[in-house]
Amino acid sequence: MHPAELTEDQLLVECDQRMLRRGGPGGQHRNKVETAIALTHRPTGIQAEANERRSQVDNRRNAIFRLRLALATGYRSETHALPQSATPRWQARAQNGRIRVAATHDDFPALLAELLDFLNACNFEVSQAAEHFDVTSSQLIKLLREHPPALAIVNADRQSHGLHKLG
Repeated sequence: MHPAELTEDQLLVECDQRMLRRGGPGGQHRNKVETAIALTHRPTGIQAEANERRSQVDNRRNAIFRLRLALATGYRSETHALPQSATPRWQARAQNGRIRVAATHDDFPALLAELLDFLNACNFEVSQAAEHFDVTSSQLIKLLREHPPALAIVNADRQSHGLHKLG
C-alpha cells in the first residue's frame, strides 16, 4: 500500500510530529503558542508543514493532506508488474470515462499516487493508463494538472523516455 493511501491515524504512527511557532499575520496569539505543525514521514523522509491557521487542529489536518500529496508525488511504490485492475477507490471515482474528485478531497492524494505508480510501471504511456483506469486520457491529464508538481514529474519522466510533454 502506498503511504498516501493510509488513514490519518496510520500515517501519524509513521510520522515525527513537531509543534512550532511561526510569525506573520494572525493576531497577538500567533507568536505566543505553538500552532504550526511539521510532519516528517520516517520511512521516506518526506516532510510537510502547515502554519496558516491559529488552530493546531486545523494546521495538523492541512499538514497531513500536504504530506499525502508530497508522498503521492515524491515516493514511488516498488511495482514491477502492472496491476490487473484499478483499486476500488479508483473504480468508485471513475464513471463514464470521467474522474469525479476534487483536488481538495481526501481521496485525491491516493488516486494521484496510484496513477503515478501505474504511469511509472507502464513507461508513462497515458493511453495505457487511461484504459487501465477506464477514463479518457484527457481526464488523466486534467487530474495531473490539479497538482502541478505531479505534472512536472510526469513530464520530466516522459521526456527521459523520449515522449512529448503533456499539456
